Amino acid sequence: MVNFREVNDNDILKEWLDYREQEVFGSLTEEDKKHHIYFDEIVENILKTVPKQSQKYVKKQLDKLDENFMDYLCYWNEKYYRNGFVDGSQLVMGCFE
Repeated sequence: MVNFREVNDNDILKEWLDYREQEVFGSLTEEDKKHHIYFDEIVENILKTVPKQSQKYVKKQLDKLDENFMDYLCYWNEKYYRNGFVDGSQLVMGCFE
């Protein structure tokens, strides 16, 4: 039996979450935009204050931070929604037992 709580790359829940992510980011509302992380602008402002000889290193570190933060968010969002879906499915299936 498939354990839908496990996060992996080859299941229907992963495909659905990927689809929803594309759908949501394609139609941001004004309220959504208020809560957007404007990483590029933040990087630009930081780099303006960094000495020229350090900018390449600082940019590289900020890019790593952005990548790590996005990986963190994606993992926890997927885990949260995946477990919510499984919990809801188990509740519905429990009604038929």
